[in-house]
Amino acid sequence: MGLKGFAEGGIASIVAGCSTHPLDLIKVRMQLQGESGPVQTNLRPALAFQTSTTVTAAPPLRVGVIGVGSRLIREEGMRALFSGVSATVLRQTLYSTTRMGLYDILKGKWTDSETKTMPLSKKLGAGFIAGAIGAAVGNPADVAMVRMQADGRLPLDQRRNYKSVLDAITQMVRREGVTSLWRGSSLTINRAMLVTSSQLASYDSVKETILEKRWLEDGLGTHVLASFAAGFVASVASNPVDVIKTRVMNMKVEAGVAPPYKGAVDCALKTVKAEGIMALYKGFVPTVSRQAPFTVVLFVTLEQVRKLFKDFDF
Repeated sequence: MGLKGFAEGGIASIVAGCSTHPLDLIKVRMQLQGESGPVQTNLRPALAFQTSTTVTAAPPLRVGVIGVGSRLIREEGMRALFSGVSATVLRQTLYSTTRMGLYDILKGKWTDSETKTMPLSKKLGAGFIAGAIGAAVGNPADVAMVRMQADGRLPLDQRRNYKSVLDAITQMVRREGVTSLWRGSSLTINRAMLVTSSQLASYDSVKETILEKRWLEDGLGTHVLASFAAGFVASVASNPVDVIKTRVMNMKVEAGVAPPYKGAVDCALKTVKAEGIMALYKGFVPTVSRQAPFTVVLFVTLEQVRKLFKDFDF
């Protein structure tokens, strides 16, 4: 195994991450919709006498995928679709290279030498371990990516205006301390464990089933079907954690001012209280729209890279 699995997974992940970056950006913008909306705390029975003339502001209008994308291009230009792409490259280099390489190593160690198969429980376990370690390594790039993608939705006087992922990381360390690079790391790790285990285990299991049933040969059609299924499963499993992660990472922390959220649990409670339980699946359509093609590009590219590296040993 050695470094080969890391190199193959890293190349495939960078290609997939860059090609689906605009969909990821739209997903982040949708997940932040309604975040600053008012929370109605003085709920009254429907038939109670009105004792106050205060008018509660109407909840902000929810905009769909096409609306968010159109407004983004109209207000910020086509280039805005690739805001934070340098952070995506760094994130995939750190996070996905690590998780894909570790999963490959664990898969090699835990696969039965006689049957050449690996139980689903072990696939999930390998995904949990690989995802957790990969997320811990890649969290700084993840924070930078979320902030760079969300910057355009802020008022001009509140924008961070990061020039690149390195500039974002430098400014965060200087203004908020080095620990800010691991803000929301518990959420990142939880999400990565869910995504990696569901995505990689689903892909392997679906692919094995297709080949065992002889529905298709081991080729592009099999890889695309298995990838699409894996992307959908990963989206369903990870979206609630992803919403909370995005909001915690994006929050602005200033000296002497209480942060919007005390932590992940506080963010989840405030989000559900203000916007309802389905807010945890906010951005689900772009998540699936991004996760499915990302997973397809990832595994199709991975299979091709493996063919290229087949005769190399490193």
